[in-house]
Amino acid sequence: MTTRINTKFAALKAEGRPGFVSYIMSGDPDYDTSLEILRGLPDAGADVIELSMCFTDPMADGVAIQLAAQRALAGGQTLPKTLELVQEFRKQDSETPLILMGYYNPIYIYGVDAFLAAAKAAGVDGLIVVDLPPEEDDELCIPANKAGMNFIRLATPTTDEARLPAVLQNTSGFVYYVSITGITGAGSAQQDAVAAAVGRLKAFTDLPIAVGFGITTPEQVAEIGSVADAAVVGSAIVRQIEANLDEHGRAKPGLVDAVLDFTRTLSQGVR
Repeated sequence: MTTRINTKFAALKAEGRPGFVSYIMSGDPDYDTSLEILRGLPDAGADVIELSMCFTDPMADGVAIQLAAQRALAGGQTLPKTLELVQEFRKQDSETPLILMGYYNPIYIYGVDAFLAAAKAAGVDGLIVVDLPPEEDDELCIPANKAGMNFIRLATPTTDEARLPAVLQNTSGFVYYVSITGITGAGSAQQDAVAAAVGRLKAFTDLPIAVGFGITTPEQVAEIGSVADAAVVGSAIVRQIEANLDEHGRAKPGLVDAVLDFTRTLSQGVR
């Protein structure tokens, strides 16, 4: 199985630079603004895009992303609408890898087989589902791989060498290393600790290692990119959206440009 994710990381390796992965919440602050941001991310330097499926109980996420999910849900965002966003994005971009990230509950309610068929048809390349451990691979991971999508697993500072083989067994596309313990948007990634962790992971897998959580500046993107295959930024971009809302939670004029300009600045860390 070769996906856009595999192709992108091979191209980055040939180019001799790490990748930049950007994250946004689908439907935040509203469907149309979210689509406009999504369409602009590749030109703003995103090599890979993570599009989050909003959920009522985002337990791994910090305040910024929790609030983004609340805004999206209040605006009527649903999983079918998220797939519609992907479909619209693919009308203009057939190359940038796009990953859906989130929790299992909305997928389970949608129906796994129906979801995988719809996601594949829309142009989704991979899934990150944070609350499905390897013991549940039959639920979604293996069916996703069979449907032609990568299933990307998280490894953390507490994932020890006894646990890693199970975590990596059916993982494809890349491994997402969570650089700090705790929730998104908290703490700061440390280059030395990340370098040691990436080295440890590389002893167990040939997959690229993308590092996220605690990366908020172009300098940090550069630091993490120097020791990993990609740097992921989520909460910092989501906070830019929040900073450009009016008192009613609606997008101010210039929100899209502000978010994309910020993303472009971050992406310079890998270029």
